[in-house]
Amino acid sequence: MPSILRIQAQIGRRTLLLATVAVPLTGWTVHAVALHRRLAATRKDPLTGLLRRDAYTARAQRILRRHGDDTAVIMVDADHFKAVNDGMGHAAGDAVLAAFGARLSAWAGPRAAIGRLGGDEFAVVLELPAGRRTDRFQQLVRMLHTPVVLDDGRTVGVAASVGAATPDMIGALDLTVLQRAADAALYDGKHSGQAALATAAHTRVPSINGRRTGRPGTAGWGELHEHRHPA
Repeated sequence: MPSILRIQAQIGRRTLLLATVAVPLTGWTVHAVALHRRLAATRKDPLTGLLRRDAYTARAQRILRRHGDDTAVIMVDADHFKAVNDGMGHAAGDAVLAAFGARLSAWAGPRAAIGRLGGDEFAVVLELPAGRRTDRFQQLVRMLHTPVVLDDGRTVGVAASVGAATPDMIGALDLTVLQRAADAALYDGKHSGQAALATAAHTRVPSINGRRTGRPGTAGWGELHEHRHPA
């Protein structure tokens, strides 16, 4: 065989080999992308777009390790949510939850850990130095008390109870301890229209996985019951 023909034959075989290898690689790439999207979807609550329990916990712990005393752990409960569901329908309740999710995301920013922990219960962990906390907590409460306008034009008056705990005040960097304190502070200040700041005494309230014992749904931490109502 002339040399030019041998070269062409070798090029042809190499091209065929590369094409043969490329097909399964391309197929695997498509599969990997689809798998990644499915996994990402399982990390987030479909209604609010916030993180589910495991993803929230992992990110929250990283933030605590990175920022230490400059971290704030915040628990949020929608107030009078049952009245919205019963009086205006589940679609209105869903709209309120979605609005709360959007407001928490806008307030905390993309680097925060923001989770929906139950029906109308949320948690946020973010870097927040002591000198900025008062103003930022007041801003959060104002945002959560802004009425929600539904797609049909109706307006829903909303409110939320907020409890916050910080490592420098609590003396601990453990997420469960901080959530327990924030949740206990939230309960003490429920319906007050202000963010309640936890003290070391709030860490002694009995809890399960960082939530007050006796809180509805405590045993099912992280399970999403979209229309479960807190006490």
